[in-house]
Amino acid sequence: MAWRIRFNYTEGNWNNMIPIDKFISGFSETIGGASDSSPWAITQTLPEIIMELILTLDNDYVVHNNIAIHQSATIESGAVIKGPVIIGQDCFIGGNAYLRGGVYLGTSVSIGPGCEIKTSIIFPHTTIAHFNFIGDSIIGSYVNFEAGAHTANHYNERTNKRIFALYQSKALDTKVEKFGALVGDSSRIGANAVLSPGTILVAESIVKRLELVEQIL
Repeated sequence: MAWRIRFNYTEGNWNNMIPIDKFISGFSETIGGASDSSPWAITQTLPEIIMELILTLDNDYVVHNNIAIHQSATIESGAVIKGPVIIGQDCFIGGNAYLRGGVYLGTSVSIGPGCEIKTSIIFPHTTIAHFNFIGDSIIGSYVNFEAGAHTANHYNERTNKRIFALYQSKALDTKVEKFGALVGDSSRIGANAVLSPGTILVAESIVKRLELVEQIL
Protein backbone atom coordinates (compact mmCIF):
# COMPACT_ATOMS: atom_id res chain seq x y z
CA MET A 1 0.00 0.00 0.00
CA ALA A 2 1.37 3.44 -0.84
CA TRP A 3 0.73 7.12 -0.78
CA ARG A 4 1.26 8.04 -4.42
CA ILE A 5 1.54 11.79 -4.81
CA ARG A 6 1.50 13.09 -8.39
CA PHE A 7 2.37 16.70 -9.11
CA ASN A 8 3.40 19.16 -11.79
CA TYR A 9 6.87 20.66 -11.80
CA THR A 10 7.02 24.42 -11.27
CA GLU A 11 10.23 26.37 -11.83
CA GLY A 12 11.50 29.01 -9.45
CA ASN A 13 13.69 29.68 -6.47
CA TRP A 14 12.04 27.84 -3.62
CA ASN A 15 14.87 28.03 -1.07
CA ASN A 16 12.76 29.84 1.50
CA MET A 17 9.38 28.38 0.63
CA ILE A 18 9.24 25.78 3.42
CA PRO A 19 8.79 27.38 6.87
CA ILE A 20 10.38 24.59 8.89
CA ASP A 21 9.13 26.04 12.18
CA LYS A 22 5.58 25.21 11.08
CA PHE A 23 6.63 21.56 10.93
CA ILE A 24 9.00 21.47 13.90
CA SER A 25 8.42 23.72 16.91
CA GLY A 26 11.57 25.52 18.05
CA PHE A 27 13.59 24.72 14.96
CA SER A 28 14.92 28.25 14.55
CA GLU A 29 15.99 28.49 18.18
CA THR A 30 17.98 25.27 17.85
CA ILE A 31 19.58 25.69 14.44
CA GLY A 32 19.86 29.47 14.36
CA GLY A 33 20.80 31.16 11.08
CA ALA A 34 20.44 27.95 9.10
CA SER A 35 16.69 28.01 9.70
CA ASP A 36 16.22 30.35 6.71
CA SER A 37 17.52 27.65 4.36
CA SER A 38 15.61 24.83 2.74
CA PRO A 39 15.69 21.44 4.52
CA TRP A 40 17.94 19.95 1.81
CA ALA A 41 20.34 22.90 1.97
CA ILE A 42 20.64 22.34 5.71
CA THR A 43 21.41 18.65 5.37
CA GLN A 44 23.97 19.40 2.64
CA THR A 45 25.92 21.60 5.08
CA LEU A 46 25.01 19.83 8.31
CA PRO A 47 28.54 18.80 9.32
CA GLU A 48 29.62 22.46 9.26
CA ILE A 49 26.50 23.52 11.17
CA ILE A 50 27.15 20.95 13.88
CA MET A 51 30.79 21.98 14.18
CA GLU A 52 29.61 25.53 14.93
CA LEU A 53 27.00 24.31 17.43
CA ILE A 54 29.62 22.25 19.29
CA LEU A 55 31.44 25.50 20.07
CA THR A 56 28.35 26.80 21.91
CA LEU A 57 27.87 23.80 24.23
CA ASP A 58 28.35 24.04 27.98
CA ASN A 59 30.44 21.91 30.31
CA ASP A 60 27.74 19.26 30.61
CA TYR A 61 29.06 17.86 27.34
CA VAL A 62 32.20 15.80 26.89
CA VAL A 63 33.78 16.73 23.55
CA HIS A 64 36.41 14.65 21.79
CA ASN A 65 37.24 14.40 18.07
CA ASN A 66 34.22 16.58 17.20
CA ILE A 67 31.90 14.25 19.08
CA ALA A 68 29.94 15.98 21.85
CA ILE A 69 28.07 13.69 24.26
CA HIS A 70 26.01 14.97 27.18
CA GLN A 71 27.12 13.41 30.46
CA SER A 72 23.61 12.07 31.06
CA ALA A 73 23.44 10.20 27.73
CA THR A 74 23.64 6.40 27.57
CA ILE A 75 25.74 4.79 24.83
CA GLU A 76 25.56 1.01 24.66
CA SER A 77 28.43 -1.24 23.68
CA GLY A 78 29.08 -1.63 19.97
CA ALA A 79 27.70 1.74 18.89
CA VAL A 80 29.85 3.50 16.29
CA ILE A 81 29.88 7.30 16.36
CA LYS A 82 31.77 9.39 13.79
CA GLY A 83 31.95 13.15 14.22
CA PRO A 84 30.74 15.73 13.96
CA VAL A 85 27.97 14.63 16.29
CA ILE A 86 26.01 16.17 19.15
CA ILE A 87 24.20 13.75 21.46
CA GLY A 88 21.94 15.64 23.84
CA GLN A 89 20.78 15.27 27.42
CA ASP A 90 19.27 11.89 28.40
CA CYS A 91 19.70 10.41 24.93
CA PHE A 92 19.94 6.65 24.47
CA ILE A 93 22.05 5.01 21.76
CA GLY A 94 21.48 1.27 21.44
CA GLY A 95 24.06 -1.39 20.73
CA ASN A 96 25.49 -1.50 17.19
CA ALA A 97 23.85 1.78 16.19
CA TYR A 98 25.86 3.80 13.66
CA LEU A 99 25.94 7.61 13.62
CA ARG A 100 27.87 9.34 10.84
CA GLY A 101 28.04 12.22 8.39
CA GLY A 102 26.94 14.95 10.82
CA VAL A 103 24.24 14.08 13.37
CA TYR A 104 22.38 16.21 15.92
CA LEU A 105 20.23 14.53 18.58
CA GLY A 106 18.10 16.68 20.87
CA THR A 107 17.11 15.92 24.46
CA SER A 108 15.82 12.41 25.24
CA VAL A 109 16.16 11.04 21.72
CA SER A 110 16.26 7.24 21.63
CA ILE A 111 18.16 5.44 18.87
CA GLY A 112 17.54 1.71 19.08
CA PRO A 113 19.89 -1.18 18.35
CA GLY A 114 21.13 -1.56 14.81
CA CYS A 115 19.93 1.85 13.57
CA GLU A 116 21.92 3.99 11.16
CA ILE A 117 21.59 7.76 11.41
CA LYS A 118 23.36 9.68 8.66
CA THR A 119 23.55 13.47 8.20
CA SER A 120 20.34 14.16 10.13
CA ILE A 121 18.79 16.33 12.82
CA ILE A 122 16.46 14.60 15.29
CA PHE A 123 14.53 16.76 17.74
CA PRO A 124 13.70 15.97 21.40
CA HIS A 125 11.73 12.97 22.66
CA THR A 126 11.78 11.19 19.31
CA THR A 127 12.20 7.42 19.17
CA ILE A 128 13.88 5.55 16.33
CA ALA A 129 13.00 2.01 17.37
CA HIS A 130 15.53 -0.44 15.91
CA PHE A 131 16.94 -1.46 12.52
CA ASN A 132 15.95 1.90 11.01
CA PHE A 133 17.78 4.11 8.52
CA ILE A 134 17.41 7.88 8.84
CA GLY A 135 19.46 9.63 6.15
CA ASP A 136 19.83 13.31 5.14
CA SER A 137 16.67 14.14 7.05
CA ILE A 138 15.18 16.52 9.61
CA ILE A 139 12.92 14.79 12.13
CA GLY A 140 10.70 16.67 14.58
CA SER A 141 9.97 16.18 18.29
CA TYR A 142 7.88 13.32 19.70
CA VAL A 143 8.10 11.38 16.44
CA ASN A 144 8.05 7.59 16.56
CA PHE A 145 9.62 5.39 13.90
CA GLU A 146 8.61 1.78 14.47
CA ALA A 147 11.04 -1.03 13.73
CA GLY A 148 12.43 -1.21 10.21
CA ALA A 149 10.96 2.09 8.95
CA HIS A 150 13.31 4.01 6.66
CA THR A 151 13.83 7.41 5.09
CA ALA A 152 15.15 6.68 1.61
CA ASN A 153 17.56 9.43 0.58
CA HIS A 154 18.56 8.50 -2.99
CA TYR A 155 16.81 7.31 -6.16
CA ASN A 156 18.95 4.29 -6.91
CA GLU A 157 16.48 3.04 -9.52
CA ARG A 158 16.37 6.23 -11.62
CA THR A 159 18.71 7.46 -14.32
CA ASN A 160 17.95 11.06 -13.32
CA LYS A 161 18.45 10.96 -9.57
CA ARG A 162 17.57 14.59 -8.86
CA ILE A 163 15.09 14.88 -6.01
CA PHE A 164 11.87 16.90 -6.09
CA ALA A 165 9.77 17.63 -3.01
CA LEU A 166 6.06 18.35 -2.94
CA TYR A 167 4.94 21.39 -0.95
CA GLN A 168 1.61 23.16 -1.36
CA SER A 169 0.95 21.30 -4.63
CA LYS A 170 4.21 22.51 -6.15
CA ALA A 171 7.23 20.42 -7.05
CA LEU A 172 10.30 21.98 -5.52
CA ASP A 173 13.53 21.19 -7.32
CA THR A 174 16.02 20.46 -4.53
CA LYS A 175 18.91 20.37 -7.02
CA VAL A 176 20.42 17.59 -4.92
CA GLU A 177 20.63 13.82 -5.26
CA LYS A 178 20.67 13.07 -1.54
CA PHE A 179 17.77 14.13 0.67
CA GLY A 180 15.47 12.04 2.79
CA ALA A 181 12.55 13.65 4.59
CA LEU A 182 11.24 16.52 6.65
CA VAL A 183 8.99 14.95 9.29
CA GLY A 184 6.82 17.19 11.46
CA ASP A 185 6.35 16.94 15.22
CA SER A 186 4.35 14.06 16.75
CA SER A 187 4.26 12.03 13.55
CA ARG A 188 4.01 8.24 13.61
CA ILE A 189 5.81 6.07 11.07
CA GLY A 190 4.77 2.42 11.10
CA ALA A 191 7.00 -0.62 11.04
CA ASN A 192 8.78 -1.27 7.72
CA ALA A 193 7.30 1.85 6.11
CA VAL A 194 9.43 3.76 3.60
CA LEU A 195 9.50 7.52 3.06
CA SER A 196 10.76 8.11 -0.48
CA PRO A 197 13.38 10.80 -1.18
CA GLY A 198 11.97 14.30 -0.78
CA THR A 199 9.09 13.34 1.53
CA ILE A 200 7.58 16.21 3.51
CA LEU A 201 5.18 15.30 6.33
CA VAL A 202 3.24 17.86 8.36
CA ALA A 203 3.00 17.54 12.13
CA GLU A 204 0.96 14.59 13.44
CA SER A 205 1.19 12.66 10.19
CA ILE A 206 0.54 8.92 10.36
CA VAL A 207 2.16 6.47 7.96
CA LYS A 208 0.84 2.93 8.34
CA ARG A 209 2.93 -0.18 8.65
CA LEU A 210 4.45 -1.38 5.35
CA GLU A 211 3.29 1.84 3.65
CA LEU A 212 5.29 3.62 0.96
CA VAL A 213 5.14 7.40 0.72
CA GLU A 214 6.06 7.99 -2.90
CA GLN A 215 6.10 11.18 -4.93
CA ILE A 216 5.68 10.66 -8.67
CA LEU A 217 6.38 13.25 -11.38
